[in-house]
Amino acid sequence: MFLNTLTPKFYVALTGTSSLISGLILIFEWWYFRKYGTSFIEQVSVSHLRPLLECKVWRNPLNLFRGAEYNRYTWVTGREPLTYYDMNLSAQDHQTFFTCDSDHLRPADAIMQKAWRERNPQARITAAHEALDLEDCATAYILLAEEEATTIVEAEKLFKQALKIGESCYRRSQQLQHHGAQYEAQHRRDTNVLVYIKRRLAMCSRKLGRTREAVKMMRDLMKEFPLLSMFNIHENLLESLLELQNYADVQAVLAKYDGTRTHCAERISTAVKCVSLTSVWCGLCASAGFLQRRPSSSSPSSSSSSCSAVTCLSFSPQYLLEMKSLILPPEHILKRGDSEAIAYTFFHLQHWKRVEGALNLLHCTWEGTFRMIPYPLEKGHLFYPYPVCTETADRELLPMFHEVSVYPKKELPFFILFTAGLCSFTAMLALLTHQFPELMGVFAKAFLSTLFAPLNFIMEKVESILPSSLWHQLTRI
Repeated sequence: MFLNTLTPKFYVALTGTSSLISGLILIFEWWYFRKYGTSFIEQVSVSHLRPLLECKVWRNPLNLFRGAEYNRYTWVTGREPLTYYDMNLSAQDHQTFFTCDSDHLRPADAIMQKAWRERNPQARITAAHEALDLEDCATAYILLAEEEATTIVEAEKLFKQALKIGESCYRRSQQLQHHGAQYEAQHRRDTNVLVYIKRRLAMCSRKLGRTREAVKMMRDLMKEFPLLSMFNIHENLLESLLELQNYADVQAVLAKYDGTRTHCAERISTAVKCVSLTSVWCGLCASAGFLQRRPSSSSPSSSSSSCSAVTCLSFSPQYLLEMKSLILPPEHILKRGDSEAIAYTFFHLQHWKRVEGALNLLHCTWEGTFRMIPYPLEKGHLFYPYPVCTETADRELLPMFHEVSVYPKKELPFFILFTAGLCSFTAMLALLTHQFPELMGVFAKAFLSTLFAPLNFIMEKVESILPSSLWHQLTRI
């Protein structure tokens, strides 16, 4: 009744008002673009709405060296293993860890503050050399070790030079940290620099085969700075302990850091809780006799543990079983995403292969559990749906030549899709025939005549070739 009482004036006023508002928005957008060089709506969407819709990415604690590892891949294959989005996130991390508000007081630190913001790798390296020409600078050595050094040995030498400078700066700022906010910020920056250098030195030792030395360095670092967990040093320690096959210490570290959202430990700690898949899921089994005890599929705890492991491991079985090609891990990862699975498999595949029969049991368990995944996923009680933005975030983190995995992806059979399409098409034809009987009749006659046109043409040709008497007898039959 309300809609029937509306007059044409209402629609004219509604159209005029919407046009006026659209015009004002257009004028404001044009003015804002002329003044600031960017769109206001786009800026608000990227700055405020996009973080709410996107998945949070995390720093990869086992990230490789750009100069000694990522660049080598580029030299050999001609492909870029890192995306601009990934490197931009790393640049933001570097500015957070290695700069402070008082950098302008020291010329070398002022140069490095600009260097961390440079997009061009060669410009960053040149700026680091300029800073070293003025004075010894720990962050300049860090940048050169990360991006200019072509081998791990060269990177280790540069990090050792950075360590001497970083320790002296740390001791100096430690004495002045309570003298004001400026000195406190300097001490925080010097602490981050020192921890980063020691952690990367431990990783160099690990890569050069000195695993026990790396474990000692990581343990000492964790004792010296127990509250500094942003670098996730315990994950580097876990990987080194797995290499030494020191599984008791691995479980001790997992028990200490259980409950924290970490890259490797989150998945391993979930797998450790499995009833009889403890060492298999993690690659921590020490005896072949353990693998002979197969879990009971009817056990509720075993089923729940398997579901939890599959949900947490996500795409990792595809890479662990070499069903999908592996690439270099990115510098940032997405929890439960393809990027995290790549990073996990890249560093832990060797631990799985070391255990005889582990990959075979993983193959059977993973396939069996994957069949239990409900469709749609929201109906399940043991599996948690993935955010919609997971695939988008992984696409930005991983290079274009890599095919991003979408999990869980269960394709419908062709018969179900065909039946659904046929039913929909039949229902649409019935509805159109009911509403427009005459028009649909014309369309039906035209369609049938077109469909039988080739048959009629063949029949005419046959009549012209065969004798009329023979054709008459055939038609009678």
